[in-house]
Formats: sequence, structure tokens, C-alpha cells
Amino acid sequence: MDVKNSSMISEFVLLGLTSTWELEIFFFCIFLLAYAAIMAGNLFIVITVTCDSHLHSKPMYFLLGKLSFLDMSLSTFTTPKMITDFLREKKTISLWGCMAQMFFLHFLGGSEMTLLIVMAVDHYITICKPLHYTSIMSRRVLVGSVRLSWAVGFVHTMSQMVFTVTLPFCGPNVVDDIFCDLPLLIKFACTETYVLELLVIADSGLLSFTCFTLLLISYTVILVTVPRGSSGGLSRALSTLSAHITVVTLFFGPCIFIYTWLFSSLSMDRFLSVFYSVITPLLNPIIYTLRNREMKSAMSRMRTQGINFRHTF
Repeated sequence: MDVKNSSMISEFVLLGLTSTWELEIFFFCIFLLAYAAIMAGNLFIVITVTCDSHLHSKPMYFLLGKLSFLDMSLSTFTTPKMITDFLREKKTISLWGCMAQMFFLHFLGGSEMTLLIVMAVDHYITICKPLHYTSIMSRRVLVGSVRLSWAVGFVHTMSQMVFTVTLPFCGPNVVDDIFCDLPLLIKFACTETYVLELLVIADSGLLSFTCFTLLLISYTVILVTVPRGSSGGLSRALSTLSAHITVVTLFFGPCIFIYTWLFSSLSMDRFLSVFYSVITPLLNPIIYTLRNREMKSAMSRMRTQGINFRHTF
């Protein structure tokens, strides 16, 4: 492969959302509050599931706690950098900082996709095979499923990053986004990247589409199976699945869009990146707590225990 005769670059410039100072201050306040809400909401779910004995023993909430941890981590590798950049005139990130950001984005993203499938299977067994739920969703199966999700995420990111870290970058170095991502970055390599671009499409795009399809199939099977059991179960299943289908659609929609269209003449929409790194992690604590009776009861118990603990001192 031919390398262009240019000097190697050591950092990238992120254009961010806007170059207007007034808007940057406004976005700084908005996204600072959003990130605080992401951390507080998801951390509260993790603590509640861990400390509440009623939830800790239930597979659904065990998986929910892991999902909240992934959401916190995913947002942490993008949002703080974006927030601090609003106060900077020159928004730069080092080459290896960019590599680290992409590694963890794809690692955590691939893990979360797989975990969402595990949660869909859990819902299927809960609704369609309730008598066998305890024996099927054992602690060993749950721990193995979580480990599998992390393994899929690791293989997913390494299969792309192992080729990306060896690329020579010699300019331009201006990234039209709020964070580094593979589809944009590899275009800046001063060598032929056609094969790598195809790999990224096949890896990230295919993984997203496959997971999304499997989730839709699982939910369809649930909705088709439930009416055979009882009419009352259908309304309960629809109430439960509506929240999960919303989360799944909003999680996979931007990802599929990015990797389906990015390698054409279109540029990545920076607002899709905001949606993926900020809005999606906010959905977890909102949907899984405000619409869940058991989570509300657990929160009430924790508040009561906190009040009683303070009164003892």
C-alpha cells in the first residue's frame, strides 16, 4: 500500500456541535446536567439492585444492573470530553486518546448489544415459560451470559482495532464529530483503507443488524405465544415489552444508520452521536425505574432504611 509523503499527525481536532460561544455555554450546562443524571440514575439502579435482597436474587434485575453499568461506562468515555470541549477554543484529542476512546466505545457497545439479547431471552422465559424460569435462568447461566456479552464486545472491538492502531495518519486531522469513531478516523489514514472500511461495515454494521433482528424475532415470538396462555398475560406482556422495544429501537437505530450510510457521500450526523452517547444512557434509569413497580418498591425501602439509619445517630 502506498503512503502519502506527509508528516505524521499526533492529535485530532474535534469540531463538536457548534463554534458559537453562546451556544457552547448553553450546551455545556445542558450536557453537564444530562451526564449528572446519567451517572446518578444508573448508579442508583446498580446500588438498588445490589443492596436490595428482593431484587438481587432476581435474574431480570441482575441483568439490569449490568446494563446500567455499561450505560455509565459508555457515556463516561464520550460525554466528559465533550463537556470540557465546550469551554475550549481548540478541541483536540491525542492519537492514542482517540484509539482508547474507540476501543472502549466498541467494546462496551458490543457488550451492551449482546446483553440486550440476554435480557430478551429472560423476558421470553419469564412470560412464556414461567414454571421453568428458575431452573433455566440459574445463577450459573446468568454469570455465563454476562461473561459472554463482555467476550463478544472484546472480540468485536479487537477485530477492528488491531488493524486501526497500525495505520499511519498524516492528515487532515479535523474530525467532524464530538468523539472519535472508526468510520471517520480511518478516512484520515495516508494509505489505502478500502478493505478496512469493508471490515468495519461487516463487523459493526452486521453485529448491530444481527442483534437487532434477533431481538425483534424474540419479541415477536413472545407476542405470538402469550395469547395462547391467557388474555390477561397479553396486556402485561405488551406493557413490559413496550419499554424494551423502545430502548432497543433507540439504541440500535442510530448505530445501524451510521454504519449503513456513512461510507457513502453522507457525513456522520453529530446529533446522532449525541443521541447515542447521551440520550440512550438516560433511557435506562427513566424507563426501568419509573415504569417498574418492583424498582419503585425497592427505592422506597432504601429511602426508609436511609431515614432510619440517620435517626439512629
